[in-house]
Amino acid sequence: QVQLAESGGGLVQSGGSLTLSCDASGSISSMNFMGWYRQAPGKERDLVATITDGRWTNYGDSVKGRFTISRETGMNTVYLQMNSLKHEDTAVYYCTYGSLDGRQRYWGQGTQVTVSS
Repeated sequence: QVQLAESGGGLVQSGGSLTLSCDASGSISSMNFMGWYRQAPGKERDLVATITDGRWTNYGDSVKGRFTISRETGMNTVYLQMNSLKHEDTAVYYCTYGSLDGRQRYWGQGTQVTVSS
């Protein structure tokens, strides 16, 4: 089992910034990825960004150039720096962890991000 602890959501004005963090603990695989997905009301859960333990990153098209994902060396903590936030970024953001061999996949409970227009 892997436990994910998310923090950093909240209310921010359009054009503002917010940082989310997620800490993974438990039976962590030596080769893994962590990241964030988001789901707005009435919509599907979409990729925001992921990062492997080798620092390879992948971003959703709508956040490229505005959001940055990072993780601490040797730590299972991932950060999402969100800049130039837009109203359409409003969603519940879910932290995710997975092993690269596909045997593990876990999701956090989600944290609400609301961007006022």
